[in-house]
Amino acid sequence: MILSPIFVRRAALFAASVLLLAYVLGPVAWLLSSALQREADITSIPPHWIPHPPTLASFRAIVQAGLGTLPADAAFVPSTALYLLPALRNSLVVACAVVVLNLAVSVPAAYAMAKIRYVGRNLSVYFMLATRVIPDIALVVPFFLFVRKLGLLDSVGALIITYLAVTVPFSVFMLLSYFEGLPDELDKAARVDGCSRFGALVRVFLPLALPALVAVILFTFLTSWNEFLFALMFTQTAASQTVPIIVASFTSDFTTSFSFINAAGVVAIVPPVAIAVMFERYIVSGLTAGAVKG
Repeated sequence: MILSPIFVRRAALFAASVLLLAYVLGPVAWLLSSALQREADITSIPPHWIPHPPTLASFRAIVQAGLGTLPADAAFVPSTALYLLPALRNSLVVACAVVVLNLAVSVPAAYAMAKIRYVGRNLSVYFMLATRVIPDIALVVPFFLFVRKLGLLDSVGALIITYLAVTVPFSVFMLLSYFEGLPDELDKAARVDGCSRFGALVRVFLPLALPALVAVILFTFLTSWNEFLFALMFTQTAASQTVPIIVASFTSDFTTSFSFINAAGVVAIVPPVAIAVMFERYIVSGLTAGAVKG
């Protein structure tokens, strides 16, 4: 039997898609599976992809540790497990604060750059984007000196200020591309009807820019939630440390519980995944906003 070229092409695309999904989702599947396994099952050879039987001991240990007691029956629970739930609170506070402040700064800035013609506009856009060319490791010392001068070392305020400096330029660029794609006539009509610049932004452009706003929110939240380098440098105690730092500390003890670390990883990815699912229908349209002009 001779196979048609269309069938061969579709079969090849299907096989490539399956391999790509396995490559991308494999680590996530192992994370979920190992979080429900006993320590002996995780370290067994060959490994067990399906827990038998599944156990919630590691998740119970996380809850008990968050209440201030290390469970005696949980094997190799690290001493820093007591700080995991406070770290989740710190990460949530930092991420939400950065999202709100980032929108408060980037939305008016992007609107002004898109709809107000002023001297040096193009130069300001290029200068803003140039700040993201510098690698984060090169910014650690300047940020550290700045934060220390403000007296914010070992506080969530240091992380909020630092993350704003990282996320605002790219957020402005995303919103700028979207606002430039909206007709200037909308701005002129709003001004004729008596709206101020701020009124035109709030009443006309923000409702139309909802997909881009959601993309900015997701980008800002995920960047703040997952950031490790600045959080490691600017926080020293559990009062201000975030989830990536606490989870990384689980491997610093003499013994390492892979089941507990993976259970903590599952807990840590719940908020980002929940937000991504809530705003899923806006993600693609927001990320491609302003990509095509005509």
